[in-house]
Amino acid sequence: MRTAVVTGGGSGLGRAIAAELVERGYRVHVTDVDAGAADRVAAELGGEARGSALDVRDEAACRGLAESIGRTGSLDLWVNNAGVFFSGVPWEQSAERRQTMLDVNVTGLMNGTIAALGPMRAAGRGHVVNVVSLAGLVAAPGEVAYSASKHAAIAFTLGTLFDLRRTGCKGIELSAVCPDGIWTPMLENKLEDPDAAPSFSGRLLTAEEVAREVGKLTERPRPILVVPRWRGPQLRLFDLFPRLGLRLLPLVMWDARRKQRRYKKLIEGGKWP
Repeated sequence: MRTAVVTGGGSGLGRAIAAELVERGYRVHVTDVDAGAADRVAAELGGEARGSALDVRDEAACRGLAESIGRTGSLDLWVNNAGVFFSGVPWEQSAERRQTMLDVNVTGLMNGTIAALGPMRAAGRGHVVNVVSLAGLVAAPGEVAYSASKHAAIAFTLGTLFDLRRTGCKGIELSAVCPDGIWTPMLENKLEDPDAAPSFSGRLLTAEEVAREVGKLTERPRPILVVPRWRGPQLRLFDLFPRLGLRLLPLVMWDARRKQRRYKKLIEGGKWP
């Protein structure tokens, strides 16, 4: 049986990914900084699912988990899903909040990736899936520090894949998953936050939708997966033509706020999801 680790698996997208992987025949190790949440999800999943505490900021803890799984079997898949999100203009955010996003979204993802590569490189195979965001593809106004952390995450993911191939390692895959806004606890208190409007600017996704795409990705790996796929080319235009982006910014933010208010009405009215 294939073995997978999911970080940040105690709720939201991580929980949905863990459930999807169980359906696909994986023995899933659910981790979360909240040990109780990880244990509850593992119990709900049943079978051979396990739960444990893991703070992805702790490099030694990540290595220890990967090595322990590698000693007793194979580590086939590691999903770096743990992340934090704070909206706001950068000059109003505290240094503590900025650092927390960097510590979890960047250092935590690096720690998990490097930990997983230990037993995977020894076995000559494996797959690391890093949950990034569309904010890793475009500079998202109102979410700038978060977006910066996600840009770093996607650069590390692709660069590490390049280095694996450069050193002759062809059996290990790395993938960056870049979904649009997802209706999870991360966004549940953002329905009236104008700075978070870009997260509602496209099509708001459910955790289960994204989890299904992650499941498919494990069968057919690719370096970058954008969900939905059409959003990637659309948003990259703003990076390619920043002056055009500046001119369109008022219209884009107006439309994002309009959609945010519409989703608020639907959600509070029990009509979505």
